[in-house]
Formats: sequence, structure tokens, C-alpha cells
Amino acid sequence: MKKSLIATVVLSTLALSACNSDNDKTVIELPEEATAQLRVLETSDIHANVMDFDYYKGREDITIGLARTAAVVATAREEVANTVLVDNGDLLQGSPMGDFVAAEYNEDRKFDTHPAHKVMNTMSYAVGNIGNHEFNYGLEFLKRAIDSADFPYINANVLCKSDCWEGKSAGEPLFKPYDIQKTEIIDDNGDKRTINIGYIGFVPPQILQWDKQNLDGKVDVLGIAQAANLYITEMKNKGADIIIAIPHSGLGSSEQPSDLMAENATHELSLIDGIDAIMFGHSHAVFPGSTFSGDVDSHNLDLTKGTINGVPAVMPGRWGDNMGQVDFQLAFKDDKWSIVSGTAEARSIYIKNEQGDKVASADVEANPEVITEVQTLVADEHQGTLDYVDAPIGESDVDMYSFLALVQDDPTVQIVGDAQIAYIETNRSVLPEAIRDLPVLSAAAPFKAGGRHSTSSDADSYVGVEKGQLTYKNAADLYLYPNTVVVLQVEGSHVKSWLECSANQFNQIDPESPAKQELINWDTHRTYNFDVIDGVTYQIDVTKPSALDGDCAPRLDDQSNPIPQERIVDLAYTNADGITITGEEFAQQKFVVVSNNYRAFGGKFAGTGADFVVYEAPDMNRDALSKYISSFETVDPSIDNNWSIKPIESNVTLDIEFPTQDSEIANAFVAEHAAYPMVKKTTDALGFAIYNIDLTAAGE
Repeated sequence: MKKSLIATVVLSTLALSACNSDNDKTVIELPEEATAQLRVLETSDIHANVMDFDYYKGREDITIGLARTAAVVATAREEVANTVLVDNGDLLQGSPMGDFVAAEYNEDRKFDTHPAHKVMNTMSYAVGNIGNHEFNYGLEFLKRAIDSADFPYINANVLCKSDCWEGKSAGEPLFKPYDIQKTEIIDDNGDKRTINIGYIGFVPPQILQWDKQNLDGKVDVLGIAQAANLYITEMKNKGADIIIAIPHSGLGSSEQPSDLMAENATHELSLIDGIDAIMFGHSHAVFPGSTFSGDVDSHNLDLTKGTINGVPAVMPGRWGDNMGQVDFQLAFKDDKWSIVSGTAEARSIYIKNEQGDKVASADVEANPEVITEVQTLVADEHQGTLDYVDAPIGESDVDMYSFLALVQDDPTVQIVGDAQIAYIETNRSVLPEAIRDLPVLSAAAPFKAGGRHSTSSDADSYVGVEKGQLTYKNAADLYLYPNTVVVLQVEGSHVKSWLECSANQFNQIDPESPAKQELINWDTHRTYNFDVIDGVTYQIDVTKPSALDGDCAPRLDDQSNPIPQERIVDLAYTNADGITITGEEFAQQKFVVVSNNYRAFGGKFAGTGADFVVYEAPDMNRDALSKYISSFETVDPSIDNNWSIKPIESNVTLDIEFPTQDSEIANAFVAEHAAYPMVKKTTDALGFAIYNIDLTAAGE
């Protein structure tokens, strides 16, 4: 590809690349000792947000997009002599542009260059890592996509099992596990030298569950730390002067020994000798940052220097809202390089001004032409995405917003649950004959309900579907991920425990404390794990302790006894004849539950895992939702109020806080639709509106 303005600006300083000293016939005597600076830059979790554009709202969004991250990269490179750039993964999926490219590929099985790589190929990346969402569209699509990159892709823990590409045999790494690049740098005296930089990448082992339909029988996976221990010494022996680990993995546990197959293993990597920096991702948080203040002691973090156990580490948020940066001070002596010091920081693409408005950061303002160049590079894909998401699929006479999805039955979750039930009700013949007549339940969660409450961008992460004509854009807003429909057979006891784990979304409320209490558990529970199960009725008693943690593992009381599962109360099923079953009869009742491949094969919630799966559909949940909407002249997403928070009995005035979006639309929606009395108190540091919610009143 012809180098563009991005290359002119971003690479105007010394952007580094591998060099071949064998072709250099000039011998230059260099001092035996030297010092140098090296800056390692990172993008991560772009999720196909190439443009600074919100396709759901149809307008520019200065808080997202590789277009703006590229401007920060350009600024960071202009500040120092020596830089390298890496990508952590989760690049190909997660925005309508990603879905558009995949849909186009599925029609003709080809594309020249993925739009993300159109941009990245002008930015001189050293390597790219494979994220878990890279597998969402299948291995064939993934191979075609990474082949369109002008830089190598690495991954050390995914192994070929069968039918692998490029003639790989069973047991061999599917990707290049690591890459050692001889890289030219300028030392502090202005002399050219070389340093061997080793890069090694990892992905969560859970891809085998999350993308079972794409990976089953095709790949095996090693644990992240297991793979690191397999290769780090080898990389050193092959001449790597410094080693940069690029795990698509969150911080993880500080306990030893750690789970060898842990999803989040960055802390464990920081303890492995030989790893000099960690450019991590996956959790969508910003490290170093205040979000991790509670982990400082348990994980030996230095949030000023940006280190984990003394190792420089950075995680740059999601959707391009930050760029990660590690700065090394290096010393050359006795014919080898050593690290004198290292620090890390994340650099945002936007800030809040004195008026509280989000504006471009100084880093972005320094190189606005980079944004224009990106927009030009992917103009065709941008227009194609606009056409793709604006195709009409139906109508609704009700607004669907997720501002209240965490505290009451909600239309954005209800319509997904209804669509999933309708999908299997009209396709019962695909189920094993013995279970075709079982009651059908549906599990759905609010995918966009405040993100992770960890960055100011999360305050914008809510579903916003206005009444009127509905398009595929709206379906993608209601159902964010390209999951596929999967059906499980469970018993009522599984449903009860499934919901008990879901109820970990709430902190325990003390009914006799007048002190401020936060209702939502942001720390250990993700909103996409707050499953609502339709087809049954129940209440959640938030005054009881959560019996299960965010991973559905039993929690223990002060005497090390399992906490009873008492949060889900009045759980019942009423059949078509009006007969209601509860208690032990409910526990023994068999059901089929319609969910998605991520949940069904995850094995985390009771009743999930491969042993419970009875049908894997070829259709995506989002497509099932689109077809459901199209089946009506006007779709009705009205809630059925099958669940609610049990009213709290208290002798004091409770101060329970609930955060949601701070906007005129959100304020009006809360005022009109809140099932409980809610009074806006303030706005928090992340830009969320904080409401006092009166849970002593019965939800309507």
C-alpha cells in the first residue's frame, strides 16, 4: 500500500523496523558503553472501532476510534527517538463495521484488506496479538484478515489440533508463538545501534468455550503462564535482549499458585523471570489508573510508575480511547543491553474541559491530519457500514433504553428474551424428540448498561433505540455480540442457582443502616453476566449476602461455611393451563433454556457447559432478533415484570445509590419509567448520574 499521511506524520521520527546488518559493509567503531531510551506503544481492544463514529447514534464520537488513537501514537513518536508499536488484540469484532466486513466476506469469501489493517499498515506496527474475539467469525475469516496485515501476528498458547492452515500438524502452535526482531535504535550520543526485541502473545484459554462452534476439534489451548514458561527461556537463549509480553488478559489473581487456565493472568506473568514489560488488555480498564487503587497491596502495584511486581505494565482501555506507553531507560555494556528503569502510562484520546464537556486531548490536537487520513483510508467501508446498519427491519412504538436495566425488568432485555423464545418455539422440531414439549425459558443480559463503570466512556455505554422505524443498527445496539443461539436442557434447581449467580450483580444492602450504600457491584460482576431468565417469575432479596461470586463459585462466611443461596425468592413457573409450581416441584421440573454460545459453553453458571447443550443453532442471536422484529408490523417490547427486587423492610431511611447515564434523555426516561421512587443526587467523577433509589417501595 502506498504510504499515506499517517506514515509521513507518525513515522517522521525514527519508527523502528528490523534491519539486516549483514548487508552493511561499513564498520563503525562505537563506544563500548552507551545509554538509550526506548518507548513501547500499545493499542488494544479496538473492536473494529476504526472510525471516530458511533454507528448506533449516527454521529461523530471523539471518545472512540483508531483514527484518534493513531493521532496519539503520532504525538508519542514525535517526543522520542526510538519507538515500537504493538496491538494487543480484539481488533476484528465489536462494532457494526466489524459485522459489515464479516457479512461481506460471508457473501463472496474474500476481501483485499481489512479496514483496521488498512490503517494499521500505515502505522508501522511491530506485531499484533490475537484476542479472543478474533475467533468470533471463524478461523477462515481470521486467517484472511491477518494475512492482510503488513506485520506479523503472534500467539503462544493456541495449538493446532486438526485441519490447520499452512500445513501445521497437531500439537504445533497455530500462530507464530513469538517474534524476535533486530531493531535499530539511536543511543543518547546519536549513534545507531541494534537491540533484539522479543514479543510474545497470549489469549484466554476460555476461547474453547466461548467460540466452541468455531474451534471445537480444531485447536487446543495452553494456559497463559504455562505457555510463557515454555518460551521465555528459549527467547532469551535465541538472543532477545528484552522481552515484551502481550497478553490479551486482565490483571487476575494475586494468589499463588494461580489457576493454570486462568482467563486473567497478567499478575502471574509479572512473576515470570525474563519478562521486561507487559502490554495487556481484555478487561477494558485503564492501567495504571484509579480503578486499581484497591489492588495496590494485594498485587504489588505502583500506580505512579505503572508497574506490577516491579514490571512496567499498561492496559489502554477499549475502543481506542487510550494508548498504552512503556518507557525504558537502557544501558549497553559488555556487548549486551540491560534495563535501567521502566515506567508505564496510558494516554487518553479525550479529556473533560472545565465545563465538563468531552474534548480532544492535546495529543490528538497535535496531529489532527492523522484523523483525516484514517477517514479517507476507510471511507468506502464507512459508507458500506452506514448502509448496512440503516437497512430497515421493522417498527416499534416504544422507546428502548437500558438506563434502568440493572434494577428492573427492561424492554432492551425483554425483546431479546422474547425473540429467543420465539426462535425455538417456531423451531421445536430441531430439538431431540424427548424434550420438544418441555417449557421454554430464555436467558438474556444487558450488554450495554454502564460498561464496567471504570472510565468516563462507560457513562455512554447504554442502549438507545428510539421508537419508530427499526434498522439492523438498532438490532446490533440491542444485541452487541455476534453470538449464536444455543439451547440447554436444565432442571429448576439449575435455574435457581443460575439466577443466584446473576444476583451477584448487587451488593448486599443493610436494611438498618442509614449510611450511603451502593447497590451495583461493579467490582466483581459484569453486567453481561446479569442474566434475566424469562418464562419464570422471581424476586431478588438484596438484603441477603450473595452466595456465589462473579465466577459463580461458592462464597464462604466467617466460619468458612458456604453462604446459603437465599437471594432468589418466590421463584415459580406457571404453565399454559395456569398451574403454578414452586419449591421442590419447581426444582425437579425440566426446562429448555435458550441462550447464546458464550453462556451455554462457558460452564460458569449452573446448567451451562457442553453436557447441558442439546442444540447449537446456525443463526446468530442478533439475526434471530432481527427476524423477530420483522415478523410484526409493529413489535411490542413491553416488559412482563417477571422479576423485581424484593421490597426492603426497614426502620430507618435508607440511602441506596444507583448510577446511570447523566443526560436529558436518561433523566426523562427515569422519571417516566422507574419502578421505584428515584431522586437524582449528584454526578460522579466518571460522569454517571447518581440516584437515590427507594427499594422499600414495591416495584411496579
